[in-house]
Amino acid sequence: MYWEKEIETMDRAELSKLQAARLGETLERARKSPHYKRCFEEMGLEIGRIRTVADVERLPLTTKEDLRENWPYGFLACSRDELIRMHSSSGTTGRATVVFHTASDIEAWANLVARSMYMTGIRRSDVFQNMMTYGLFTGGLGFHYGAEKIGALVIPAGAGNSKRQIQLMRDFETTAIHIIPSYALHLSSVFAEVGVDPRRDTKLRTAFIGAEPHSEKMRRKIEELYGFRAFNSYGISEMNGPGVAFECPEQKGMHIWEDNFIVEIIDPVTLKPVPEGEEGELVMTTLLREGMPVLRYRTKDLTRIIPGPCPCGRTHRRIDRIKGRTDDMMILKGVNIFPIQIEKKLMEIPGVGTNFVIILDRVEYNDSMTVKVEVQKEFFGGNLGQLEALRRRIVEELKSDILITPRVDLVEPDSLPKSEGKAKRVIDNRKD
Repeated sequence: MYWEKEIETMDRAELSKLQAARLGETLERARKSPHYKRCFEEMGLEIGRIRTVADVERLPLTTKEDLRENWPYGFLACSRDELIRMHSSSGTTGRATVVFHTASDIEAWANLVARSMYMTGIRRSDVFQNMMTYGLFTGGLGFHYGAEKIGALVIPAGAGNSKRQIQLMRDFETTAIHIIPSYALHLSSVFAEVGVDPRRDTKLRTAFIGAEPHSEKMRRKIEELYGFRAFNSYGISEMNGPGVAFECPEQKGMHIWEDNFIVEIIDPVTLKPVPEGEEGELVMTTLLREGMPVLRYRTKDLTRIIPGPCPCGRTHRRIDRIKGRTDDMMILKGVNIFPIQIEKKLMEIPGVGTNFVIILDRVEYNDSMTVKVEVQKEFFGGNLGQLEALRRRIVEELKSDILITPRVDLVEPDSLPKSEGKAKRVIDNRKD
């Protein structure tokens, strides 16, 4: 049940003492980096006065822009000779960010992922098929090393090539997979295409899903399609990658490993902490990172701390599933909308397929939203009245939730572009 019982069930007071001690060590390392050295001097910050976890609020916030501006080595807190690995973000919205690791960093990261996977029931007897990209992206290697540390047989399948993925699952009797939610839905249609039932014709029992926001309805739909338990995970490259927070078998939030991180939830506008249980932006500080410690990193991810203890017995606090990102937010006619809100509603409506796309347009300063929705095959059989009723229901359901009346276009099953990576849910054609 426990990978490291003493740490996972540590008394909260003792855990806070451990965090404070590791925070002091982290600050000593951080001031060796050009960026934080400059920040501490400009703030007149005496790191010796930072003694408790609560004192973390006196430290500077770190943003993705800070990381980009200090490309490539401005956050490095050790000699390059001590580094053995770097990972980088995709850089789709500008210059990429980079994170460096020492050998000790990699070992600590692998241990966190192993702890997380073991918590869900992964053991040496498992066959783990890793269906994530290997390379600069952290997801592939993070889970790979975690599974190997447990002793499971790892199949480094990588992303894509769906028919080969299915063959590997069947030939090697895969029991656990790591997969992006949108790709899991796409893969289910490939299973149907080749005449294989994942519930009957595979040994799958566990999946780890993450990398993109998804609703509880989508998780349950994936579980229903495959007949396994799908566990939510959370990780970002700046905090290692996978293994930052993970669901236990209770599936009532993700335990964030507080022996490795200090977690805050702040108001993204005022930058002040919000009361426990209220939603805000997740801010995190590394506690064991040697090569590149990061202080009070603004993740842009919106979540909350779930109050109270978890029935599983672990004392590390839980965060709720990620609602969305502050930079994923769409503003339409003065209303803030997140793609996951639309997804959640669509997944509740019978007849809706597995794929959708949101298109934003602007004509003569008037913004509009069109939602293209795939329909299940049995609903797309020529009954126009049935289709129109479904379309009207989708419009009304979305209007009641997002307070905007979108245009809804129903399209044939499998007609929208499929992605074997993160799903591109929003196409914004508006020009400033």
